[in-house]
Amino acid sequence: MGLPALEFSDCYVDSPQFRERLKSHELELEKTNKFIKELIKDGKALIQALKNLSTAKRKFAESLNEFKFQCIGDAETDDEICIGKIPTLFLLGIENASDVLILPLERFRKEQIGAAKEAKKKYDKETEKYCTVLEKHLSLSAKKKEAHLHEADNQVDIVRHHFYEVSLEYVFKVQEVQERKMFEFVEPLLAFLQGLFTYYHHGYELAKDFNHFKTDLTISIQNTRNRFESTRSEVECLMKKMKENPHEHKSISPHTMEGYLFVQEKRSFVSTWVKYYCIYQREPKRMTMMLFDQKSGGKNGDEESFTLKSCTRRKTDSIEKRFCFDIEAVDRPGVITMQALSEEDRRLWMEAMDGREPVLYPRDRKFVSLSDLISFTIREFHMLVAQLDVIGFNIVKKFIYAIETRGIDEQGLYRIVGVSSRVQKLLSLAMDPKTCADVELNSTEWEIKTITSAIKHYLRYHPEMCLFSFATTYSLASSISVFLELDNPEARVAEIHSTVHRLPEKNRQMLELLMKHLAKVASHHQQNLMTVANLGVVFGPTLLRPQEETVAAIMDIKFQNIVIEILIENHERVLISPHLAPPHGRLSLPPPAPDFKRLIYISIFSSPPPRKARALYACKAEHDSELSFIAGTVFENVHPSREPGWLEGTLDGKTGLIPENYVEFV
Repeated sequence: MGLPALEFSDCYVDSPQFRERLKSHELELEKTNKFIKELIKDGKALIQALKNLSTAKRKFAESLNEFKFQCIGDAETDDEICIGKIPTLFLLGIENASDVLILPLERFRKEQIGAAKEAKKKYDKETEKYCTVLEKHLSLSAKKKEAHLHEADNQVDIVRHHFYEVSLEYVFKVQEVQERKMFEFVEPLLAFLQGLFTYYHHGYELAKDFNHFKTDLTISIQNTRNRFESTRSEVECLMKKMKENPHEHKSISPHTMEGYLFVQEKRSFVSTWVKYYCIYQREPKRMTMMLFDQKSGGKNGDEESFTLKSCTRRKTDSIEKRFCFDIEAVDRPGVITMQALSEEDRRLWMEAMDGREPVLYPRDRKFVSLSDLISFTIREFHMLVAQLDVIGFNIVKKFIYAIETRGIDEQGLYRIVGVSSRVQKLLSLAMDPKTCADVELNSTEWEIKTITSAIKHYLRYHPEMCLFSFATTYSLASSISVFLELDNPEARVAEIHSTVHRLPEKNRQMLELLMKHLAKVASHHQQNLMTVANLGVVFGPTLLRPQEETVAAIMDIKFQNIVIEILIENHERVLISPHLAPPHGRLSLPPPAPDFKRLIYISIFSSPPPRKARALYACKAEHDSELSFIAGTVFENVHPSREPGWLEGTLDGKTGLIPENYVEFV
């Protein structure tokens, strides 16, 4: 089991679970650091022993060299010349072994792991500072002057913002080092072993056997390095977005609310405020509290949980502290007074717990729901208008034709990025029905890198272009690990085949067009240097992208790349019509997530009459919501499902989901 991904959004919550995940990364880095130290120590001993052996061999060779084979005559034969060179064969050495192995490992340990350690020191220091400032701030009396409180709020916000930035940078560095060691640690070992094997004459056969493994490992290291560069840039971009607009990227769940709260505890007529990490689950209305020290990173007691009965905001003049609210529990006596970290934090907690506001008139003791006081708005989708229509296909075909006829041999094809302004101009002209016919791609006005960037931009930033929509087929995130566990390449191809043929027809046609083109690009890799693996790195994040940007999703890019590689290498088999080659396996995918735009359209504007449908081939249900059937089965009451790619029908009195392309209407 690998290390868990550290999400940037968790830096803002700073939960005990996040601290535990972070600690597992820290322990792994410390383990790696100790291992490298031991390896360097043993490596130096080995190199010294080899140097001693080399010195002895050199001395022996010099002794041999002093003795000259004297031949009779003025000239030597070729055989005599060859024999005379024998002493020089013993002058082999490994003088550069230290440069090959020790120095790179030392550099990785000091520069990368050392930087992570320095980042941890800074992180721990900022944690201590933030917790101290926050506790002092929350102790301020609510009766102080408004100007003084406002200034204090601003000071805390500055400290809090700096703490979050340091936390983001530390998480980024820790994960970067974990990824770097995959190649920066293995590469010097590989070079050293190669030198060691070829050092000995009797190791020649061993070196020959090692060559095949060395070649595969070298390719794997290069692919890992390429994928690292790709994921690192994505993760760094996400970190910068989080820094610039932290409120837009904070993870707010519709089902839970969690964070730190100070709870008032009364003991022996003395009131104290104790810091708890609290998790509230909206559905069962269950609140869980645990004592957790951010500074030491350890739990200080058992968890306590209870069922919420009510939540009420405390009026400012009723308590000395700020940002307070009271809650009552079904299974715990008395009123619990809690203090949030800020006014905004209190608002979020009260909204989650359906908190109540006291009515303005003191004599009227009725309360109104906070949800009645807050107006909710529906977030609209701001999407570029793009359809898989005739214009869309013509654009892609036109771009592909220009690339294949003008620049298929250009080095770094699809990897080298065009100028953004030129790419936008080309897309705007090509997508406009009035100007698309006038775009002349054979002209030198449009560089090949501009055209390739336009294709990638068109596919990446237009929702309908996502060939494996994350909301439908590529719920693959949860099942991708199951898919990759298939050792048999044929089984992988069969799974991809089944998955592809659950796509809408137009998406599948676009996929076929693109994969044929990429296969042709890969066939010219000797000239353009774009192998199937390199194209997977480029198009993985483009065609298989997640709904939301998280570190875990970005780390899955390497799996997305593998799927694209399989598609390119096997496009003729994968994209064959299911009528000609029924799928032999199906991915264990959860039912596709609903497409809300389509759902609203169907429910409001259309009501197609139920029809009968016949199964083209067998299908085994993998979820309770699906139907199992054999080829030739006839379904009753078949109509579009709320979920794209699926139909809903009745078989033997049971109603369930049917893959749309597994049946035909009768």
